[in-house]
Amino acid sequence: MKHSFIPWLLLGWIGFLLMPWYLLEDGFWSFVWLTDGYPTDLYYAPAILQGMLGDKLWLLPLALPLIAPLRLISLQKNDPRYSRYLILSGALGLIYMMSQGFAIGISGWQFTGLDTLFGELEQQQYGLGYGAMLCGLSFLILLTTGLAATGFLKGDVFVTGSIGLIVALVGLFVFFPVSQVLISAFMNNDGVFAPTAFFGKLFSDNIWSLSCLSDGYTCGTAWNSLTLALLTATITTLLGLSFALVVTRTGFRWKKSLRLLTVLPIITPPFVIGLALILLFGRSGVVTEIVADVFNIEPGRWIYGMPGVLFAQVLSFTPISFLVLIGVVEGVSPSMEEASQTLRADRWHTFVNVSLPLMRPGLANAFLLAFIESLADFGNPMVLGGDFDVLSTEIFFAIVGAQNDQGYAAVLAIILLFFTLSAFFLQRHWIGKKSYTTVTGKADSGTYMGLNHGMKLACYMTALPWAALTIVIYGMIMFGGFVQNWGYDNSFTFQHYQDAFSIGWGEFGVIWEGAAWDSLWTTLSISAIAAPFTAIVGLLTAYLLVRQQFKWKSAFEFGTMLSFAIPGTVIGISYILAFNVPPLELTGTGVILIICFVFRNMPVGVRGGIAAMSQLDKSLDEASLTLGANSLMTFRRIILPLLRPAIIAALVYSFVRAITSVSAVIFLVSADHNMATSYIIGLVENGEYGIAIAYCSVLILIMLTTIIGINVFVGERRLRRNVSVSASTTTSSSNLGPSLKEKHA
Repeated sequence: MKHSFIPWLLLGWIGFLLMPWYLLEDGFWSFVWLTDGYPTDLYYAPAILQGMLGDKLWLLPLALPLIAPLRLISLQKNDPRYSRYLILSGALGLIYMMSQGFAIGISGWQFTGLDTLFGELEQQQYGLGYGAMLCGLSFLILLTTGLAATGFLKGDVFVTGSIGLIVALVGLFVFFPVSQVLISAFMNNDGVFAPTAFFGKLFSDNIWSLSCLSDGYTCGTAWNSLTLALLTATITTLLGLSFALVVTRTGFRWKKSLRLLTVLPIITPPFVIGLALILLFGRSGVVTEIVADVFNIEPGRWIYGMPGVLFAQVLSFTPISFLVLIGVVEGVSPSMEEASQTLRADRWHTFVNVSLPLMRPGLANAFLLAFIESLADFGNPMVLGGDFDVLSTEIFFAIVGAQNDQGYAAVLAIILLFFTLSAFFLQRHWIGKKSYTTVTGKADSGTYMGLNHGMKLACYMTALPWAALTIVIYGMIMFGGFVQNWGYDNSFTFQHYQDAFSIGWGEFGVIWEGAAWDSLWTTLSISAIAAPFTAIVGLLTAYLLVRQQFKWKSAFEFGTMLSFAIPGTVIGISYILAFNVPPLELTGTGVILIICFVFRNMPVGVRGGIAAMSQLDKSLDEASLTLGANSLMTFRRIILPLLRPAIIAALVYSFVRAITSVSAVIFLVSADHNMATSYIIGLVENGEYGIAIAYCSVLILIMLTTIIGINVFVGERRLRRNVSVSASTTTSSSNLGPSLKEKHA
């Protein structure tokens, strides 16, 4: 008789008997314990040896929840004891692990009450390592398998285990660290609980002032951020839709080049776009001086403040809207549009009444992502903000500035979270419970309906000038790496690339002599590891939200969006507070960067997956399950191939954001793991703009190559044989005939 829990129980025993229980001196990825054996202090030893031969007796009780499930091997799955033993073993194992992990630290007991209860403890405990990780995973799967055995979620082990795993990960790496910061909102500067201080900071004029409406002074940071986010989300959603329609519904010749061009802004460190805009549109910028000479006007400083930040954010976040919308627009079934045209509706009415309503999930998710990104954006307001203050920069200065007020930063983070949650619930209300299914198991070989002349002209007039502006800006960026001093001394030179990426030859082969190589290899390796994990967790979460019905699903969805709602500055600080001491001692390691990137960027995979999966008919899943496939096989062989646009969006976005992220990274990097963005910021602070631009140019080329590779590797989703665009105003019977014959065939 086959029991699904046995491999996971075996994994727990491996962690308890063989793997080092505590974090290694050389970091989480060190395997020195395999070759050096166990030294006298048993630092690398597994839990069993720590408890029996060392002084960590508190680890020995962990054997009990690993022993109890062994007696289930001889029982039938419908035996009541089967689910009871699994649930008790998993729950008790997890509770005991967390309790002893948080109760004992590097200085003994972590809570004063435990001293009086158990006496003084002289032993210490380090951060948890491989053994603890495997045992924790084993206990979690035992618990979820037991819940499935009771009939929870129709007894589906894969679905129950997936929900349990994601809840545990989000709780551990999102809720736990963020709570460390938010709790400080109710503390005064001496660390004492003071709710009155919270309300005093919450209703500060600096946050909610509306003086800009009466006396011309600036408004509060909350209103600035909210206004900017609404404008950015609206414009980027419309631009993203224009790009998606040009690519999918017109005969535009350079579609592939346009698709590649739309992702350029998200593969650039934020301050570089701001600097390029300053050199183009600043007071002494190229465009500004030309306009001033032609129209005989004085050059202005409009690029600084809200207009400049809005311009930069629209340029930066339009690709996100495009990546979300392209799959949704492609997923609209041509047969529905053909049916509308057959009933004598013209292209405009067909688009407004048929196509556009089916794109509503994509539009809502694109708006939500752009809204959240604008609220959390740090780089663009930092470079172009001027006197226009927003919440994200205020949080940064509250933490690292002269005021050093962590409580005030936490209050600002709560306001950001409130804005994000409001947008989240409004988005859910707008989508409603209507069906947006357009992809079924039936054959569909129709042609996409082309845009009418007016819509095509409108899309061309918005998308193509924006694409041309993007080319100019990136031409400026590439140009800046080959001049002595960008904007001042434009004489040609290769020196910046030589300083950053020179290569030599030595006795043992290639020598990476350039100053930027170390941070480049670190950045690429961490980003390459984080990207697939981000896509897996995000798309699996989207599958559970769209395809499964379970209690507290709304709270589950909110939890997956929380890390995206909090600005990176707060995430970075929260990770330092949460993971600088046992039981999870991760600061200074590459692991904390990977974890931060995975859970910071996961919501893009979630929202893109939800938008794409909302178009897939549930009968596809039901047919697979009816034919004997389980949920895992259905997800892997039916759902995933139809989610290729969402997979590409998740992989591309997570990879490039891991490379270009600034706000969280500056708090988490270390001497051994220095990321590209923190290195570039250091160059800018030292006035070495040429090397910084050269480094950014190399990163852009690397990311472009990676994006092309991801598209080739994942492949194109084929929903129908013919993906051409109909050029006729109405669909003739001759055009409909082959489609009908193919459907009957």
